[in-house]
Amino acid sequence: MKVILQLLLTVFLISSCSKNDPEPTTPSNVDDDLAGPISRPQSGYGADGKYTVAKVSFPSPLYNGKNVTIFYPKEINSPRPTIFYSHPYGGEESSYNIGLYEFIAKKGYVVVFAPYPTTGVTIDERYSTLWESFKKAVTDYPNIIDTSKVGFMGHSFGGGASFALAHKGFIDEGWGENGRFIFTMAQWYAHQITDEDLQSFPANTKLITQVYDDDVTNDHRLAIDIFKNINISNSEKDFILIKKSVLPTYTYTAEHTLPNTQTAFDAYDYYGIYRLLDALIDYSFNGSAAGKNVALGNGSAEQITMPSYNGQALSPLEVTDNPTPAYAQSKYQFQCSSINNPRIGNCK
Repeated sequence: MKVILQLLLTVFLISSCSKNDPEPTTPSNVDDDLAGPISRPQSGYGADGKYTVAKVSFPSPLYNGKNVTIFYPKEINSPRPTIFYSHPYGGEESSYNIGLYEFIAKKGYVVVFAPYPTTGVTIDERYSTLWESFKKAVTDYPNIIDTSKVGFMGHSFGGGASFALAHKGFIDEGWGENGRFIFTMAQWYAHQITDEDLQSFPANTKLITQVYDDDVTNDHRLAIDIFKNINISNSEKDFILIKKSVLPTYTYTAEHTLPNTQTAFDAYDYYGIYRLLDALIDYSFNGSAAGKNVALGNGSAEQITMPSYNGQALSPLEVTDNPTPAYAQSKYQFQCSSINNPRIGNCK
């Protein structure tokens, strides 16, 4: 079993990173314009914040030779609400998704990025590496991290891991008493989380689950399972599908690697992900009604509407509280009914 799983993980790494440039383009070394014809928003949710990005690193407690990095707003003089980010397989370097981390810090919040090994360790060891890194960040940097307002965010493997990690943080540590959320993208298998655990999330927990229509890596049923079985009310969670948009000179894709700053850093990052995250933070931590309408609007125009170019609108977001799979499991590399899925009994 372990050999089979390791082979699968290796294949996943190759497929996930096959589009990566040798020197990834990041927001720090490109012009103000994003890839494609649509620029980043200039105001409102999704617009860049006013803060300067600072960072501090420390050695990973369990991953020898790697550092955990905390991105934060340089101008702060008190602890700030914090997001704990769990990356996908192969995303061990913060450059893989640097745009997201910088966006969070520019908005006045903190994000902790913790690398874990892609190969050579078990899934439980990866979870432990993430958790111990987050714990050490909290212990060592109380002047930066405010644990009373906390979000967990992750992509692919990190998306699946975010539920168990959030449960530890919210239940075992009491983090997030003044605001909690989970934001997952293109979720992989969720380990270390039982049905009982899923029914015990605190009442103030919010959830956005995103899947991408062109993803051929992770079966959408994995995300659907957790979304339907977690004890968060429909008014406090939304399941969001992003579809590609084809313009005459540029295609905005909705592949497994959305979001990142290596294959393409474009309007989909800002409007499809950063905008909703920005609004979810505002609602979760500040109680903003406007934030809820954008992040968890249950299909409101403010939530689903994407920008236009020369009169052609990008595909709107598709939002539901009752998601169903649109494709057969055979479309995906990692299928819900695989023996490697600890929640195989929830596949439909």
